[in-house]
Amino acid sequence: MERVTAADYHDIATPADPRISPDGDRVAFLRRQPTDDEHTESTVYLVDVAGGDPRRLTLAEGSDAEPRWSPSGDRIAFTSTRGADDDRQQLWVLPIDGGEARRVTDVVGGVSEIAWAPDGERLAFVQSVTAEDREEGRDLSVPEEYEPDDHPDPRVIDRTVYRSGQRYFDGRRPGVYVVDADAAVDGAAAPDPAAGVERVTDRDADFAAPDWGDADTLYVTEAVGDDPDDSVETAIHAYDLADGERERVHTTTGWGAAIAATADGLVAFTHAAPERTSMQQKNLRVLDRETGAVADLTGDLDRGLGHEASPQWGPDDETLYFATPDEGKTALWHVPADGSAGPGRLLRPGTVSGATVGGAGGAGPGEVTVAFAASEWDHPGDVFAHDAWSGETTRLTELNADYLSERAVGEPEEVRFESDGAEIQGWVLTPPDFEAEREYPLAVEIHGGPHAMWSTSGTMWHEFQALAARGYVVFWSNPRGSTGYGEAHMQAIERDWGAVTLADVMAGVETVAARPYVDEANAFVTGGSFGGFMTAWAVGQTDYFRAAVSQRGVYDHTGFYGSTDKAYKLVEGDFDTDPRENAAWLWEQSPAGHVDAVDTPTLLVHSEDDTRTPICTAELYHRLLRKNGVDTRFVRYPREGHELSRSGEPGHVVDRIERIVRWFDGYSEHHDAPRALDRPENEGLSAGSDGEEE
Repeated sequence: MERVTAADYHDIATPADPRISPDGDRVAFLRRQPTDDEHTESTVYLVDVAGGDPRRLTLAEGSDAEPRWSPSGDRIAFTSTRGADDDRQQLWVLPIDGGEARRVTDVVGGVSEIAWAPDGERLAFVQSVTAEDREEGRDLSVPEEYEPDDHPDPRVIDRTVYRSGQRYFDGRRPGVYVVDADAAVDGAAAPDPAAGVERVTDRDADFAAPDWGDADTLYVTEAVGDDPDDSVETAIHAYDLADGERERVHTTTGWGAAIAATADGLVAFTHAAPERTSMQQKNLRVLDRETGAVADLTGDLDRGLGHEASPQWGPDDETLYFATPDEGKTALWHVPADGSAGPGRLLRPGTVSGATVGGAGGAGPGEVTVAFAASEWDHPGDVFAHDAWSGETTRLTELNADYLSERAVGEPEEVRFESDGAEIQGWVLTPPDFEAEREYPLAVEIHGGPHAMWSTSGTMWHEFQALAARGYVVFWSNPRGSTGYGEAHMQAIERDWGAVTLADVMAGVETVAARPYVDEANAFVTGGSFGGFMTAWAVGQTDYFRAAVSQRGVYDHTGFYGSTDKAYKLVEGDFDTDPRENAAWLWEQSPAGHVDAVDTPTLLVHSEDDTRTPICTAELYHRLLRKNGVDTRFVRYPREGHELSRSGEPGHVVDRIERIVRWFDGYSEHHDAPRALDRPENEGLSAGSDGEEE
């Protein structure tokens, strides 16, 4: 069997955004796979719940996203960049039983967050545009001669938060629109070519999350507050599209509010307490517009809603379905909207990346089919269907069957250990052809967040397996601060990211290093985002590790506070302060404040377009390391943002893993390799001069 390598990333396909048909018989999903060092193919596939091979529905041209079934199940809408000379997604509609996809928008701001009206005649969507775009009508249809500017010169900022997701806003704000499902552009056959796009929102504010009640009622969210950029308040509006009236029906708090509505006036929404919101679990609530009553459906469930699947109504419009992280896995739940019973867990598969429910109208929680995409320790991702009536789960795809048949994939071992009286969950992965009589170096991985959770699979599946294949025992865990273990576990790092988390990580390291096959003198550490913060914090507190790789980290809280997007709320929430009040104390809570104690060789990896953890604090930390004579190198990836490790250019994803391995190897007594600093900068890498990985 071949060992997993970093370059294998090109050979791995992953599913996303599974959408079950209204009758529960078929599942549409995205299949994603790299095609070269710069591009990833994303196309829509269809698979029967009853079994059979998946078939591709859309062309490989462009990048597709958001497949959405029409209410009658005869069409699928999706967004795509096909036919475009930029990355603006446009809306397309495809007949399921034959025929070509039809493009229904050509708008300046691109299309996202699409939603079908219940009668199947219109779709709602979001696009981000400027006031000038609206004045010139480019948000409805782009003139053929229009050529957008790359960016304003000079760039004038009048907002508290002015960039996110690798881009500056440059005066653009997201608004909600509707379009006739039969519209068409570019000469495609349709009853009314180039028709149909209408504004629902028409002012400078940040709108999102359109969801239909009945065919004339559209619910949307709006960021509100004295300064919406600096607020965690979200208004929920109901737009009556028949008479043009708008009603603000409720205001919730928390980051990234999601909504889901029914035709009879029930609106489900997410809510987190407004005080220090970053430290609060997210709950599910329901507003009854007729009575004005609000029910908290998950207040007694000591798990917060996650991003793995948005809350949604079942076919009966009486039951809600949602997902939470749950001790290293994703749990899928159902709960009656009237609050007559608490949440019930439907299933708890591996790491879920999207789930939807379907079935005949009126189907209750015991009669639905749940389609979901999930990865587990033995595969990087497939599509599954769960029959709630029988309790049986069926695997519908085997996207990587050929690849996995030729690779030695190890099964991680779960470990539980104690740290300061708390039980911590972690995992250990040993190399292929493992021999208990041998000694192996240890690679410790620390997750981001900080309020996140790792498992045996998900986006780290490939990296963990590649490190093990290189001969490292790999250890990772969910220290206090992680989600999936209850509110107390998550809030335990209040005002103390570094010491509490490091105590938990090191307790796990000591547990694993006590095993005779682990060479404690050859331990290494890495992590990204908050994990990058913790990697740098660790080497400033201990000399235990022979080398470290800190990725996309936060190294100075004040620099982070001033340069990040809305994530500066993490400082206000988790630390209950800001640089105006306590700059000296925040410096002490920053890795840069302890850089004089660092002796550990430390590689820094960062993305140049990262707006979540901007590169400026990495530049500071790198300079301080060099001033102190520490072995270090700074690797910067152009065109990449904070999602480098998950959805960056394939060549960069591979290069990043290879550089981690090469840095560790150079300080490992178990690898006959010189320091990376003693080699040509690309030697031994896939993109290097010799093109061979050592």
